[in-house]
Amino acid sequence: MKPVRLPASATRALPRIALLALALLYILPGLIGRDPWKNEDATSFGIMWTMAHGTLADWLSPNVAGLALPAESPLAYWFGALCIRLFGWLLGDPLAARVSTVGCFMVGSLSIWYTTYLLGRRTEAQPLKLAFGGQPEPKDFGRTLADGAFLIYLGFLGLLLHSHETSPKTLQIALVAYAMYGAARVFDIHKVRHAIWLGGALGLLVLTYGWVLPAGALIGLLILAAIRRDAPAARLLLVVALPLALVISAAWVMAVKTLLPEAAAGHFDLWMSWNVYQLNRPTTAALTFFIRYGVWFAWPAWPFAGWALYAWRRQLGSLHIALPLAFFIPLTLLVLINVHSEQGMLLPLLPALAILAAFGLPTMKRGAINAVDWFSVMTLTTSAAFIWIAWIAKETGWPAQIARNAFKLAPGFKPGFEWISLAIAVAATVAWIFVVHWRISRRPSVLWRAVVLSSGGVILCWVLLMTLWLPWVNYGKSYAGVAQQIESKLTSVKQCVQTNVGPAQRASFAYFGHVRFADERFQSCDYLLLQDDISNEDATVMLRQHPGTWRMVWEGRRPSDRDERFRLYRRVDQ
Repeated sequence: MKPVRLPASATRALPRIALLALALLYILPGLIGRDPWKNEDATSFGIMWTMAHGTLADWLSPNVAGLALPAESPLAYWFGALCIRLFGWLLGDPLAARVSTVGCFMVGSLSIWYTTYLLGRRTEAQPLKLAFGGQPEPKDFGRTLADGAFLIYLGFLGLLLHSHETSPKTLQIALVAYAMYGAARVFDIHKVRHAIWLGGALGLLVLTYGWVLPAGALIGLLILAAIRRDAPAARLLLVVALPLALVISAAWVMAVKTLLPEAAAGHFDLWMSWNVYQLNRPTTAALTFFIRYGVWFAWPAWPFAGWALYAWRRQLGSLHIALPLAFFIPLTLLVLINVHSEQGMLLPLLPALAILAAFGLPTMKRGAINAVDWFSVMTLTTSAAFIWIAWIAKETGWPAQIARNAFKLAPGFKPGFEWISLAIAVAATVAWIFVVHWRISRRPSVLWRAVVLSSGGVILCWVLLMTLWLPWVNYGKSYAGVAQQIESKLTSVKQCVQTNVGPAQRASFAYFGHVRFADERFQSCDYLLLQDDISNEDATVMLRQHPGTWRMVWEGRRPSDRDERFRLYRRVDQ
């Protein structure tokens, strides 16, 4: 028997304008008014910037100002570079690159909404008919579940920072969500064009982050077709989707081999090695990592998703449960056999979890929903209050201890008052108070009531951080200040610089400091820039690897980083 019984009044959908407003309120803060941040954000921007201002070889073989990164697939960087070419003159290159981030987020969130809508209107997902009628129509039920999945997606704690980075992971999660949409269409009505959509998504995933994840997703779908004895879907997967994915993947391979024959062999050997390196055997460390980070990374979805599996345990073969599992299970196995243990690996699991959790909403007891709501209200309101108190301390010096801690983490930072940021933060806080009052006082019966506070509270905290605290965060995570110091010590921007800095630092120094880095094989530059740890007292050790006589002309680091150190040398043996 189906576990769902509810009246039509519980399926009131959110207005489309409200969904759009929430999406923009979620994605825009954190993209505007900041520099590329250290590590992956700056590295990805560096590749996009190099492509946008480089040659065809830069587009086919990702690199950061001459530093080859053969393990990287190019698609996400193509989108970012194209946005730089189109909008860089108007928005500046960093913000223009983030236009692609907004596009990826919109594709991912819309794909989750439409996938849930398609699955939710299927016959086997409908609530039981009431004795005297009044049950919701299939389309109304599907739309309400889609709204719930959308809100759950916005509430993911693990998605928050990653969705605002200029990174291939933002495109990867969008394509996973779109592949789920294509798969739902394939299993629903067995049309060739839908298999083309699915095959295109899988092929683009290969060009985004390698072939391991799309291969796992395809295997999961083939197993699902076998379990459901769905021969038409299996044929479409094998005859249409798989060949198309291979053709899309091979197009990039052939382009590089044709246009860059000298670099092709080594490039693809390293790219393939990086993909194969992700395939190992499950370890206790990987399981511990998955549990430790998955608990908060996938909040608030996993309680609802777990309850959905329990409530629908007699209908696990139904497509609205089986399809999310066909993605979630193989992608989880890929996390468990991967030795990298990096949080971004959990991102592809989120679309399936959001959809599965949406089907747990109609089956949860009122007491459980209230418990999740009160936890969200208490935790997120407390977090928002602390953000406000800490900001007041930073601006006024009271409470003194909090102010000291803020400036201790960012020595040299000078606070500045911005009325626009303050107005946005106040408006977001007032809106949160109204949402909490509406939820507690009216106790609405709509399905998405269980997650509106979780997603709304996460958005509130993010908006507060990216308005009140954005200058402080940007000061600690940007290399712009260091880049400008290095530029001031170079006698000419045309002089090349040898270096051992990582790709994130290289990207920042090349963009902000106009540093012209030498080719890795070129060893006769006038300047040498070294990156090491502040605890390395013997500064001559690294110099021995670079022939010549050098004199240090500058030493510095980011004020918020106590370990990292940069030293600039000038050749004196000429």
